[in-house]
Amino acid sequence: MNKLKKYNEKRNFNKTKEPKGKISKNKNKYHFCVQHHLARKDHFDLRLELNGVLLSWAVPKGVSYNRKDKRLAVHVEDHPLSYRTFEGTIPKGEYGAGVVMLYDEGYYEPLGDFKNDYKKGSIKFTLKGKRLKGTWSLIKFKENNWLLIKEKDKYVSRKNKNYTRSIKTNRTMKEIENNIKKEKTSIKDNIICGIEITNPDKIIFNSPKITKLDLALYYHKNASIILPFIKDRLLTTIRSPEGIDKELFFKKHFETNPYLGKKTITNKDGKKETFYYIKDEKGLIYEVQNNSYEFHVGNSKVTDINHPDIMIFDLDPDKELNIRKIREGVEDLKKILDELNLKSYIKTSGGKGYHIIVKLDKTVTWKELKKISKSIALLMETKYNNKYTSNMRKNERKNKIFIDWVRNTKGGTTVAPYSIRLRSKAPISFPISWSNLYKIKPKEITLKNKNNYRSSKLWNT
Repeated sequence: MNKLKKYNEKRNFNKTKEPKGKISKNKNKYHFCVQHHLARKDHFDLRLELNGVLLSWAVPKGVSYNRKDKRLAVHVEDHPLSYRTFEGTIPKGEYGAGVVMLYDEGYYEPLGDFKNDYKKGSIKFTLKGKRLKGTWSLIKFKENNWLLIKEKDKYVSRKNKNYTRSIKTNRTMKEIENNIKKEKTSIKDNIICGIEITNPDKIIFNSPKITKLDLALYYHKNASIILPFIKDRLLTTIRSPEGIDKELFFKKHFETNPYLGKKTITNKDGKKETFYYIKDEKGLIYEVQNNSYEFHVGNSKVTDINHPDIMIFDLDPDKELNIRKIREGVEDLKKILDELNLKSYIKTSGGKGYHIIVKLDKTVTWKELKKISKSIALLMETKYNNKYTSNMRKNERKNKIFIDWVRNTKGGTTVAPYSIRLRSKAPISFPISWSNLYKIKPKEITLKNKNNYRSSKLWNT
């Protein structure tokens, strides 16, 4: 019997953004989550992972720390594991229509003979969340009706804290609802910032289906956080005229147009080349209209082209290395940067690893930046023997991670913060906090699930 049959039957996935029901094949990790669900009736949903699904109870008054409270918990259909990070709105007319906010998440410890106790209708478990901690019991008393009761422990309290913001995104219910409303706002005649988006229904990503207009709206709605890291920097974009399954190509030279800036530079061969950069949101949307969806930027601004203001490292692993090794590499690099009193920031690459960024406070030349970044890579190589290499040759990377310092040279570029990557599922290069390094994978944050994550501030731009 498919344990998620009921879940899938109740939902129209062409209308709701809730995840489709698929049973996880992973061994029990005992995740739990609590979601605040403002539907026809305001309530909280408690979900406990067991046998590849989330056992789910609707708790009208929420989880209580008071032992005198016996809270009604209505057992509802099992949910997929992917639901534990869901946050957003369920459209009017759909099952459970309303706003869903992630109230808490973490792991739980099943107590006693949990699986058999569940079948008998009486379970005990310890929550190890960010907000909810301690032991509770769930006891069945009639059909789908259970009671949620606090067990005696050091967390017992007569007072219950009322959290109004998401544990994941720090948004209120109202902010989640308003954000979704903005996403649904139609653009008259497909015109954004005075620029017409032609062929708006052209499919760029097939799975999930993402159109050209979807991408234009993403960059439009997020322009205020993207532009500080893109504008006034020499640009290389990746264009996808017919979708990611067809030919992609790079663009970095200026073409006459009213929205983009140009910068002429003499190359090492003495020849002049004209490059381009974005000045404002119009330029950003103009590039999207011209099928540029992935943005890479240089380390200096056009106003001071010979003095880079950021230093970037990309950890490029041998294909045999797993994600744990990459994360260890990121930590090792951060330790060295900390020892050098260089404050560093991290973002997912949207590809195989993470990017570590240092905002430079002092004025340096390209020659100096190259020397500094290469020295740090060499230090990694010598300090952590046989783990890293500063040599970019593929045959030097066997079971090692290449500390890519080469992008700290004039002409080098790196994918910009918040840029979409033209890869399967539309991952985003997303700033994260250091505390989330072991929680968020390099390609985990995508155009479709981005609202489930809270970005970390990089620096004051």
